[in-house]
Amino acid sequence: MLQPKRTKFRKQQKGRMKGISQRGFELSNGMFGIKSLDSSFITSRQIEAARVAATRYMKREGQLWIKIFPDKPITKKPLEVRMGKGKGAPEYWAAVVKPGRIMFEVGGVPMDVAKEALRLAAQKLPVRTKFVVARDYSA
Repeated sequence: MLQPKRTKFRKQQKGRMKGISQRGFELSNGMFGIKSLDSSFITSRQIEAARVAATRYMKREGQLWIKIFPDKPITKKPLEVRMGKGKGAPEYWAAVVKPGRIMFEVGGVPMDVAKEALRLAAQKLPVRTKFVVARDYSA
C-alpha cells in the first residue's frame, strides 16, 4: 500500500467550491428563506448589511435567522512586501456558500413582507438567490 507523502509544512489553501451544498439546504426555523444559486465567499460585513436591510423592512416584527457563519479567515499580505516571510495576517472572515444553501430564514410575518425583506437582503449579497417557502406553509 502506498503511503501518503509527508511534508514538513502544511499549507492552508483556499480550497475549491465545487458541487452543491451538503447541508443546510432545507428550511429549519422559518416559513420563508433565500437559497443561494451560486458559490462564493460571503464576508461578515455583507452578512451584517443583509441582516440590517431585512430587519429594517420588517420593522422588528417576526424573526430572522442567519443560517451561515463566517468562520474562514481570509489572509492578505501588506502592500509592497517581498515574497516569503510566512503567511499574511487575517484580513477578514468569510462564510463559504455553495449552491443550494439556505442563507436567511424569516418567520412570523406575512408572505409579502417576508418576500420584500429577503429581496432587500439578497441585494446586499454577491450571489444569485431564490426565494423559498416551507412545504407546510398555508396562506
